[in-house]
Amino acid sequence: MSAPPAASASGAQFYGAVHAVDASHRLIGAHYRESPHQDERPDARDISLLVIHAISLPPGEFGRPADAAAAHRDTLIHDPANIRADSAPAAEAPSTMSTDDPANIGAARAHNAETNRTSYIDDLFLGQLDPAAHPYFETLRGLRVSAHLCIFRDGTVTQYVPFHRRAWHAGVSQFDGRERCNDYSIGIELEGCDEQPFSDAQYRALAAVTQALLQRYPAITPPRITGHSDIAPHRKTDPGPHFDWPRFRQSLAPAAG
Repeated sequence: MSAPPAASASGAQFYGAVHAVDASHRLIGAHYRESPHQDERPDARDISLLVIHAISLPPGEFGRPADAAAAHRDTLIHDPANIRADSAPAAEAPSTMSTDDPANIGAARAHNAETNRTSYIDDLFLGQLDPAAHPYFETLRGLRVSAHLCIFRDGTVTQYVPFHRRAWHAGVSQFDGRERCNDYSIGIELEGCDEQPFSDAQYRALAAVTQALLQRYPAITPPRITGHSDIAPHRKTDPGPHFDWPRFRQSLAPAAG
C-alpha cells in the first residue's frame, strides 16, 4: 500500500504538501484530472477573483460511486500519468456520507488516497457523467461545466483546469460591476450542499489552497473572494447558508496581513 498523503502546514490532507502553485499553474500536491471544459482566458495575466462554490452529486449525497460503476469509469480517465499510481486498492468508502463522523471521514480519506477512482463530480467535470447512473443525472445531460478545483469531504483536492486557463464555473455573473467572471476568476468547488455543514477537513484544505493562490496571484485579495451566490444571486445559492464565511476569512488572516 502506498504511503498516506502528506499533511500541509495547516493540517489538511493532500497527495503532497500544498505550498505553492507551480510554473504550469497547477497546485502542488493535488490530483490532476484534466477537464475538456476549458478554454483560454481573454488575458491569462488577469486572474483577480476567487469564487467559492458547492456541489453534490446526486444532490445531498457525498462520496464515491459503487464499485461496479466506478470500475467502468476507471477506464475513462484521460491520462494515467496525471493520476497517482497505487500498488493496491483500498476498501470502498461509503457511497454517501451526510455527517463529519470521524469514521466516515477516515474511510473516505483512505479510499480517495489509495485508488484512482473518480467521483460523480469528477465525471461531470470530465464530460463522462452517465445519465443512466441516477435519475437526477438526466437533467445534466449535455451540460459542459468545470471548476479549477474541487475539495472533497475528506479534504483531498482534485484540479481539473490549470489556473491560467478559463474554467466554466460561474455562468452569467457579475462582480463589482464587471461581468463574465469566468474570464478573470478561479473557481473552487466544495463537495457539499445547502442543507449540511462542511467538514473541518474541507476548511483546513480550503485555507491552505487559498493561501497558495493569494501568494501566486496577488490580484486576488481577501475582499476579492466571494461566493457563487454573490456573483449570480438570482440563479445560485451556493456555497449556501452552512458555509462559515467568518471561519474561512479568519483562517486567511496571516496571508491577509
